[in-house]
Amino acid sequence: MIRAGLLLLLAGLWAAPVLAAPAKVSDADCPARGEPACMLDAAWSAALLLPPDKAERVKPLFAPPALQLTDPKARALWNERLGDTPVDIPYEDYVRRTAESTIREHGWDGFQQLARDGAAPLHMGRPEIMAAAVDLAPDAARRAQLIDLMFTLAGKPRSGQGSGINDEAFEQADFGHVLAERMMRDCKLAEFDRAAALTNAPDALRYRLWRARITGGAGKLAPDIRAGDGSGDTRHVRQALEGYGAILTLGYCAK
Repeated sequence: MIRAGLLLLLAGLWAAPVLAAPAKVSDADCPARGEPACMLDAAWSAALLLPPDKAERVKPLFAPPALQLTDPKARALWNERLGDTPVDIPYEDYVRRTAESTIREHGWDGFQQLARDGAAPLHMGRPEIMAAAVDLAPDAARRAQLIDLMFTLAGKPRSGQGSGINDEAFEQADFGHVLAERMMRDCKLAEFDRAAALTNAPDALRYRLWRARITGGAGKLAPDIRAGDGSGDTRHVRQALEGYGAILTLGYCAK
């Protein structure tokens, strides 16, 4: 069920769904003017390449970014496309609650020691819990200290070490992901590149879009988004929306 407040917000925005593709699919970049609507159109074009059941599955993911569009014509178009598509409401943030309760019980230094040791409750989901704690740091120095600890625990990139998958490799990739998101939010390019290198797919569309938040010009990735990845999987569309969603929400980093 859609919560009452969000239902009221959406009720005036969307009517009946229209599943047809845009009238014309362009291979051009998205220009700076009108970029948000253009980039969402690019992701929609990629969604229409999916099998019908999977295209339906990703439709709700377009609702939150569509609500952020300010151009009336773009909003009207998404009104038609999405109709009464439901919006997923995230459950309570478990990792943040865990970070808050652990810091409250053990103090900041105790939290960091548990993180170093991988001790409960940081024995599972350590990268995500530490990432949630960054915004809970009592001051800038200890915030930076925690980020440094995350990079230290992640270790060096494992490229060239074979195809074996183990718990350490999984955790390193998780550290890389949450650190890349943090550095994207903090507009730190060198640190972003360092973090992305720790992930399993540094060149993934999500990370390319996140990097573009720092460097500018995400519209250049529109042709890659429209083209899809040929897999028939929803991953490409999800990454496009997650990647550009950060730019929609946060804007570009200051030059």
